[in-house]
Amino acid sequence: MRGLALAIVVACAVASSIAQENLADAARRKTLDEIVDLYVRDGYVYYRALKIERARFDTYVNSLADVPVDSLSRDEQLAFWLNTYDALVLRTVIDRYPIQGSSPQYPARSIRQIPGAFERLSHRVAGRSLTLDQIEQTILPRFHDPRVYLALGRGSVGGGRLLSEAFSPTRLEAQLTAVANECAGRLECFQIERQNNQVLVSAVFSWREQEFVAAYGGSAPAVLANRSPIERAVLAFVEPKLLAGEHEFLTNNQFQLRYRPFDWSLNDLANRGR
Repeated sequence: MRGLALAIVVACAVASSIAQENLADAARRKTLDEIVDLYVRDGYVYYRALKIERARFDTYVNSLADVPVDSLSRDEQLAFWLNTYDALVLRTVIDRYPIQGSSPQYPARSIRQIPGAFERLSHRVAGRSLTLDQIEQTILPRFHDPRVYLALGRGSVGGGRLLSEAFSPTRLEAQLTAVANECAGRLECFQIERQNNQVLVSAVFSWREQEFVAAYGGSAPAVLANRSPIERAVLAFVEPKLLAGEHEFLTNNQFQLRYRPFDWSLNDLANRGR
């Protein structure tokens, strides 16, 4: 009986701990939701204003350091990592805003002008020290949903369209569906050039080729069977979201598919359109 009583006490303590962390996670998400609602418009960011008024944002990012993310549900974990990635990109930018760089490979104010922004700068998250690349390459693949790679803002015009809301586990499927639908209608992600008989797609598809092929490579229309695995995957991904004329163009199967050079221009609202 004592053993049973102890087991019940332990189970109750664990359940209470999980419930408390779920509440804490919801509170963190609400904070980020309010921040991005204030500073993000149509995928572009008020970086200057966010930097000036950064105290609350820094408190949010610092709160990510020791989150016991493994105790969360699958959708809570994925929402956490998507929100964390985008928040860390925002902090990387405002830490050095206005960005000054001299690399001829990238636009002058690009996040890529920050040395090691993705591959070397580490951040304390969920009890670990992680770079942005490590989150993308070692954590996000565990969820087996390549839509997440098109959701990442990456601090760039060519990245996913940054939302004015946090990713939420209760709305995650709808949010990722919207990401996929938006890709088919946004030139940075997908474009049919009839005059050149070409289809231009985001370089993100080539960066995460393995994941897209695994998820979509087997569902392309039979008429595209002569295409490479990644071409079939990309076309299967966008095809259900296209207009009738676009669908007809693809099924004629006479086009060349090319990757669009990724636009690393900073998604800065202050310089939008320049």
